[in-house]
Amino acid sequence: MAASSGANLIPLVAAIIGIGVISQILSDRYRVPSVVFLIAAGILLGPEVLGIIGPNSFGNALSAIVGLSVAIIVFEGAFHLRIEKLREAPSATLKLITVGAVIAFLGTAIAVRVLLNAQWSVASLIGALLVATGPTVITPILEVVPARDRVEAALETEGIVNDVTAAILAVVIFEAIITGITEPAALLTLFAERLGVGILVGGLVAAALLYALRYVELSPGNAPQNARLLVLAGALVAYGAADALATEAGIAAVATAGILLGNADIPYEEEISAFKGDVTLLVLSFVFIALAALLQFDILRTIGPRGLLVAGVIALVLRPGLVFLSAYGDRFSTGEKWFMSLVGPRGIIPASVATLFAIELRNAGLNQAANTLVGTVFLVILVTVVLEGGFARRIAEYLDIIPMRVLIIGGGKVGRTLAERLEGRGENVVLIEQDPETVEVARNDGFTVHNGDGTDTEVLRSAGAENARIVVGSTGDDDVNLLVSQLASSKFDPETILARVNNPENAEAFEELGVRTISATVATAQAMDNYIERPSMMDWMSEIGQSGDVQEIEVTSEELIGRTIADVGPDLPSDCLIALVQREGMTRVPDADYTLKQGDRITIIGGRDGVQEAINFAHPDK
Repeated sequence: MAASSGANLIPLVAAIIGIGVISQILSDRYRVPSVVFLIAAGILLGPEVLGIIGPNSFGNALSAIVGLSVAIIVFEGAFHLRIEKLREAPSATLKLITVGAVIAFLGTAIAVRVLLNAQWSVASLIGALLVATGPTVITPILEVVPARDRVEAALETEGIVNDVTAAILAVVIFEAIITGITEPAALLTLFAERLGVGILVGGLVAAALLYALRYVELSPGNAPQNARLLVLAGALVAYGAADALATEAGIAAVATAGILLGNADIPYEEEISAFKGDVTLLVLSFVFIALAALLQFDILRTIGPRGLLVAGVIALVLRPGLVFLSAYGDRFSTGEKWFMSLVGPRGIIPASVATLFAIELRNAGLNQAANTLVGTVFLVILVTVVLEGGFARRIAEYLDIIPMRVLIIGGGKVGRTLAERLEGRGENVVLIEQDPETVEVARNDGFTVHNGDGTDTEVLRSAGAENARIVVGSTGDDDVNLLVSQLASSKFDPETILARVNNPENAEAFEELGVRTISATVATAQAMDNYIERPSMMDWMSEIGQSGDVQEIEVTSEELIGRTIADVGPDLPSDCLIALVQREGMTRVPDADYTLKQGDRITIIGGRDGVQEAINFAHPDK
């Protein structure tokens, strides 16, 4: 018997939130997106299994709770969407939210119409809802599957923008079904009104919050806390005000407010971001579990195998098609395109809006339309979240699109500085540190830190040593760095092991293991000598990773193989050049007539952006 009384509501909500937290812990432990555990928990608690949660468990409050929860979730995703990050993939991103969205909408509608024999109006409604991927499902996946900035930027932007447009478009089509509006001009007007209201309200709320955060005294003793509460309240006000003016305009409002505030220079930004992340975790847990608990297997059975076929068309035909079309000519590798194609799960917006629409359709006597809507939407969500979300990391590993994984043992100044430089190039860096104070400092600086003893094999394994390409011992203790090098070499066999040698007399012990060493004493002396003899070069080298860069890469592109350095030069960016070529263990400075071969390792020197472009040119799958 599903809970229905107000007395049972508090323990029910508390239990859901507790299960949500456990799901997050399991997600971190097993590297599987939390939404997979949340949906499984919802189905287990629902009427089909344990019957703890049912349609009457929340009375008439579910739609309001879901709406406010979605507002917080969308605001959180938009708040973290940085304009500078969008520059990583501006062309593909724009196409995904325009051309890609249109393909998803029309293709889904046609598939539903043909395969499920649904009316065009219902098919269009389903097509509109399933355009949305959304931050509720993309963000948990990207938390456990680190990808390059350009991939994350494209997927996150698509999720946030399409959440807004899909929700508004679905409302417009739903109103057309209920009221009988069929004229395209009237439908376009409804869409523009809601989008316009959302953007206007979101902009006004963001401006008010920005003014309050910058110029209003928020009580010195509790300023960070007040700032967090002010922003949370602002997000909810934006949603409520816009939604009161025009149905579903609230989604556009919170997305607008989040993007504007996230890209503004506001005080206490880190505290606000951390706080909203925790709140989002709680409401995300509640919404996914509550909606999954409303799923009825009988409805899924009514659409049968044809419903699975619709899900297959959406996930395996439409999604790859729109991704490859949107990313055509951009700098995504083939593996990255396939990863984006196979990771497009649907989430909260389709589930919540479809549930609410189904209730109204049944009230209007349209039971068949309601069943088709709910059954198709939830089936697509189940298939895409469970399969794509659950196997996202394995998909990424198979396609080899995860950035180079680097383990740095030692979270002190040397380790953090190295991590900062590597992460600035988009690499996936994990620090291992056992000193609690150092761990806290590193985490406050934004690094991923594994708390433990780096000389313990299990600690190395749990931090990801089995997948690490590079292991670095950067502690101030040579014995620790030597033991780390021995364990990495014998247990995990990474491509490169690098160690900091604090006492030059210990270098020989490392070299006997085949470990590359950096002696702090020798490196300092060499740097000083270089500044004396080669000051201009050292001044330029100090800018590496900022304005300038030096990178080594294997030549795999057919556009370079068999061509001379002189022939390749004009095809490289104007501010970079090939300085060194390594072949069969020998390194040389190439002359103009030197011919490149497959497998050559070239060192490219120049401006940061130019070097990255040259790397993509020489090794397209990097």
